[in-house]
Order: sequence, then structure tokens, then C-alpha cells
Amino acid sequence: MRLVLVGPPGAGKGTQAAVLSAALGIPHVSTGELFRANIDERTPLGTEAKRYLDEGSLVPDEVTNEMVRQRLRESDAAGGFLLDGFPRTIGQADVLAGILKDEDGHELDAVLEFQIPEEEVVSRMLARGRADDTEAVIRKRLDVYHDSTEPLLDYYRDKLVVIDALGTVEEISDRALSALRARQSG
Repeated sequence: MRLVLVGPPGAGKGTQAAVLSAALGIPHVSTGELFRANIDERTPLGTEAKRYLDEGSLVPDEVTNEMVRQRLRESDAAGGFLLDGFPRTIGQADVLAGILKDEDGHELDAVLEFQIPEEEVVSRMLARGRADDTEAVIRKRLDVYHDSTEPLLDYYRDKLVVIDALGTVEEISDRALSALRARQSG
């Protein structure tokens, strides 16, 4: 399966990605991990990404897109993958569609949207106790999500599978796996 996870920060995408990746036998491809790996390995893309991150700037789409393109060419992703943190914009979604078409003639099987009330996101993220997770910062991240990433929901409407992200990790992953099975058999 070729999957993308979307949802606001604090919706539990990273946790669910790990569970779903293991359950489905496909690699979890996280842009955060891609950045770290490329920076640690001092690849040309990692060096470029680090320069932007050190300035406190966003890494340009061209750099992120190329990291994803290279990662999806690796042998473990040939039979499918689960993308977490990419695409974040319509432009990146267009690039991903092109990568899939160029590489193997496939398209995404589904886009899982983890839905959670905003107040739950704020309380979850505040409970993590990170120094940079103030309520103002969390609400700013939610605004960025609404402005940049929410338009993807319309872009992917024919592939969208909505998952209620309230409950235990097991309840949420069971919902996601059931929804994916229903989509495959339907």
C-alpha cells in the first residue's frame, strides 16, 4: 500500500505511523527522519537542508521533494510506504503524484486523515511538557496546518479515509486498519 498520513500536529500521526507500518509491512517515511538522516550522513541535500534549518528557515520544497524522491527509490519502498509529514502542500502533492507515476506507474492507495478536536490537540501537546510547546506556539502550528495542509483534504478527496483520532493507540490503529481493509475490498 502507498499511504499518506495527514492531520494536525498532536493528532498522533507519528505513533500511528509506527503501528501501521509494522502491521502493513511497509516502511514509515517521515520527513523529519529524512532530514536527520541526510544531515547526519552529510549528503549534499542534508548539507543544504542544514543550512536552512540553522538559519531558522523552512527547508525549500525542492530539497524536501528530492529527499522523498530518493527515499521512495530505495528497495524497501518498492512494495509500498507510509508517508508522514509529506506532502504538506498542494505543490508537494503534485510532485508526489509525479514521482509515483515516473517511478512505478502507481498512485496513492489512500490518504488517512486523523481528525481530532483542536482543544484536544492543545491539551495533548501541553501535556508533553516540551519547553517550546507553549499554547501560543501550538495554536500558531495549528494555524499553519489549517492554511497550508488542510487544502490537501480537498485535493485528495477521492482517496481520503477519515479516522477518529480520539481514544487509545490500539483503538485508533484498529479503526485505521479496518478502514483500509474496507477500502481495499470495496
